Amino acid sequence: MLKRLRIKFIAVIMSIVTVLFIVIFGLVLHFTKQNIARESIQMMRTQAFRPPASEPMHKPDNMPDNIRLPFFTVHIAKDGELTAFGGGYYDLTDKELLQKLVNAAEESSKNTGILPDYDLRYIKNENGPMKAIVFADISSEKAMIRGLIRNSIIIGLIGYVVFFIISLLLAKWVTKPVEKTWNEQKQFIADASHELKTPLTVIMTNAEMMTDKTYAESDRDNFTKNILSTSKRMRGLIESLLELARLDNNSNRAPQKFTTVDCSKLINDSILPFEPLFYENEMELSTDIDENINVEGDKEKLRQVINILLDNALKYSDPADKVTVKLKRQSANCLLSVTGLGTPLTKEDCENIFKRFYRVDQSRNDGQSYGLGLSIAESIVSEHNGKIWAESENCYNTFYVSLPV
Repeated sequence: MLKRLRIKFIAVIMSIVTVLFIVIFGLVLHFTKQNIARESIQMMRTQAFRPPASEPMHKPDNMPDNIRLPFFTVHIAKDGELTAFGGGYYDLTDKELLQKLVNAAEESSKNTGILPDYDLRYIKNENGPMKAIVFADISSEKAMIRGLIRNSIIIGLIGYVVFFIISLLLAKWVTKPVEKTWNEQKQFIADASHELKTPLTVIMTNAEMMTDKTYAESDRDNFTKNILSTSKRMRGLIESLLELARLDNNSNRAPQKFTTVDCSKLINDSILPFEPLFYENEMELSTDIDENINVEGDKEKLRQVINILLDNALKYSDPADKVTVKLKRQSANCLLSVTGLGTPLTKEDCENIFKRFYRVDQSRNDGQSYGLGLSIAESIVSEHNGKIWAESENCYNTFYVSLPV
């Protein structure tokens, strides 16, 4: 999919570049031809009103082949006599050639035009005592246009190659977030499948053992309890997955209308249900919460973040030390921190711990934690325009949540 996406991106970029090159070089060629023709016609008009030379007709003598004087004028008398002057590469004494040129120009009803068979542009002047036709050589113009076309093609090809290389780099850079998301999605599906496979295997095994009548009734009751407890854990995993999907879906929608929440009171209320749990695990829970700190947000979602952090501290903190919960005002933000003594987090762990299904200590996994809680907390905090991160120092792991007050 990513390869096709890159190919489409490159195709779009190169199509745009092709259209731009055609338009730009086409306009340059068009206006260049117009400017050359306009300047040539202006000079020809000036030449048309010049009086005849004293020695009008002559043949060039010892003129280099690559030099051509561009203008010559043919005056036509009333009796049809032709008088040419201006000279140059053409033999102005050749009456037959002059007559052919005059006849070709006379055949056109336009005052100006081009004789492609002779590479000449003409302009007719019928004002005055004698009719005149000025001819100008356009071979140099055509050579200039050919050179311009050749240079445009060369520049276009070079530019095309350069833009193709740039588009390759841009395609890789643009699709990098998509590739990251795609890989994360594949990893998420694989992890979710793995997590679901284990409880399903337990349920199926116990269900098969229940059908075996060689087991006693007490054993069958144990099989039933195992199925029930595993189903509950499985339901918790599915609910967490649905919660993540809902949060991801909400992140793509318009911002929700939040209400004012007393964060100080919310944290105190959230701590109360955890105090007996900490007491049962012979752990001390200490608080340092500033009063009257209000934030804009969803009360129940913020409570969920606090519960996730407290539950995480309950599971992974050392009972020999206390867990400290703080809430402090910092300028335009408030900072919530939950600190506990535990397995030190490495720098890599602090960066990855909010990823889905990531666990630092696999050996302490009790089967009830699936590594989704902190991912849910991060999604909720991001939805509230806040920031969540983890730090570890001297074996104390601290989770911070910063929210705008």
